[in-house]
Amino acid sequence: MEFDAHRGWWTAVVLFGYNGIAIGSYAGALATFHAHFGLEPLRVSVLFIAAGIAAITAMQVGGRLADRYGVRQVALLSVIPQLGAALAFAFVPSYAWLLAAVFCFGVGNGGLDVAMNLLGVEVEKQKSSPVLSFLHGVWALGNTFGAGSLFIVAAISGLSPYASLQVVQVSVAALGVGVLMLGYRIIPQTQPRQSRDATGKKLRIPAAAYLLGLMAIAAGIGEGTGMDWSGIHVATVAQIDPSQAALAVAAYGGTMTVIRLVGDLLVLAIGRRLLVRLGAACAICGYVIVATSGDFLVLLAGWALVGLGMGVVAPQVYAIAGHLAGGKGLAVAVTFGYAAMLTGPAIMGGFITAVGIQPAMFFPPVLLLSLLVLARLLPSRAVDDNQLSGIG
Repeated sequence: MEFDAHRGWWTAVVLFGYNGIAIGSYAGALATFHAHFGLEPLRVSVLFIAAGIAAITAMQVGGRLADRYGVRQVALLSVIPQLGAALAFAFVPSYAWLLAAVFCFGVGNGGLDVAMNLLGVEVEKQKSSPVLSFLHGVWALGNTFGAGSLFIVAAISGLSPYASLQVVQVSVAALGVGVLMLGYRIIPQTQPRQSRDATGKKLRIPAAAYLLGLMAIAAGIGEGTGMDWSGIHVATVAQIDPSQAALAVAAYGGTMTVIRLVGDLLVLAIGRRLLVRLGAACAICGYVIVATSGDFLVLLAGWALVGLGMGVVAPQVYAIAGHLAGGKGLAVAVTFGYAAMLTGPAIMGGFITAVGIQPAMFFPPVLLLSLLVLARLLPSRAVDDNQLSGIG
């Protein structure tokens, strides 16, 4: 059966949007869970670890299953635990049940992450035009809406924080049911990827996929630092109220979302290789600014530059990993990037403890310098599977 690129694009938009909403609503609920169950920091950390282990495992399994059976089955199967976890979040009676729900959520997130990116890669192949950046922009919009939904519901309804959380999570679960039903009807099937060559020898993941994974690590630490430390950094350095410092997170996330929504046009104009190099350079400049300035407005501009630069990197790395090595190759890049986003903020915490928050901001741009070199792996034109520098 021939892959329908038009239907695939709309399906990818739905899946990216839903995954963003689900993750945003989960992240927005953590503070309420913390207060409701009286969680100590260690127990909160265990939740993060459980979600990370589950997601990374599901990424590896999902990538291999997608190569063997096609993306459709993996996407549908991954939505189920994600919507199930959202429903469980609304009614968990204890920390143990919350931990189980978070693990289930991680399984769904990991599998869906690989499946929806692979679907975007297949659309790129059929249309011979980049789409991954826009899809990641859709995810960012969904994530922002999901994270703010708890505040919106509480403000409109006057319900308590936990009751508002229940409304949000039941709504996310209901949305997941709708996505599952729609997906069953419209998600197109992709062709299984060959696992053996003409001689019957098992195909290995190309070395280039692991180099793309290194790029994903640098991007993950750059992104994770911006999202988790920008507000604290500005509040500490500029010595302002934390509520004002939240503008740094908004500046970072806002520019990242905007650049991703228009990123595919930039890929068409200048190619993936140059775009990633320019993005890395922009983020490096932003980090140097936030590591050397103490002025509030200058710091906001610096974090906006970081978001602008980081926003173009990950979608291009994931796209080429999928083009190069299918589900298994994409799973490598996504896993490396996801692990870096999880561990990066903690690593930064160690640097901050050792040298202070301002000097520690020089660490991410040092890593990002590697992208200027490793970007040679990317094709110079928009979508060209034959331009992967001959590596692999």
